[in-house]
Amino acid sequence: MKIIVLASASPRRKELLEKIGLKFVMEPSDIEEDTDSGLEPHELVRQISLKKAKTVAAKYKNAIIIAADTIGVIGNKILGKPHTLNKAAEMLNEISGRPHLVITGLTVLDTATNKSVSRIVETVVFIKKLNKQEISAYMKTGEPLDKAGAYAIQGMGAIIVERIEGDFYNVMGLPLQALTEILQEFGVDVWKSTPSIK
Repeated sequence: MKIIVLASASPRRKELLEKIGLKFVMEPSDIEEDTDSGLEPHELVRQISLKKAKTVAAKYKNAIIIAADTIGVIGNKILGKPHTLNKAAEMLNEISGRPHLVITGLTVLDTATNKSVSRIVETVVFIKKLNKQEISAYMKTGEPLDKAGAYAIQGMGAIIVERIEGDFYNVMGLPLQALTEILQEFGVDVWKSTPSIK
């Protein structure tokens, strides 16, 4: 029986995998996520997710590795994870009143066969027009730090999101519908792994 390994330390990705009833272990990849590589955004997230999967795969002989990388994009600019409040405020001003793309590169890899499948999932997020007080209040929560695009849709950031087009869970960092489709290609049926209600 192959074990499933989530190549991440993200509590959000952990919560999402638990939501669909998968049994898995977590193994952070600890790779450098270089968003300034000059790569086109879709190719960037695909390569980073594949690199995460391969890094973790080296530690397991018979496992299915799940890896993902999520970024925000506005125009041609990548919205990474702000590490300072000033950078987060800049980012929030930039996305205020404008739609942006959330792009996730998703890779599943079988360490026994070395087969891997990567997919890109996009969601459009529309942020309401924010005033200075709203940006300041949101900054005080500390939530914008280290979040792609400087907000967390599953937290207080839900207040600033007007609407989305696409997979909600993609914005949280793990597009579940695409993931379950890929897992089926590897013989993992999520429906069968979920306990039934008696």
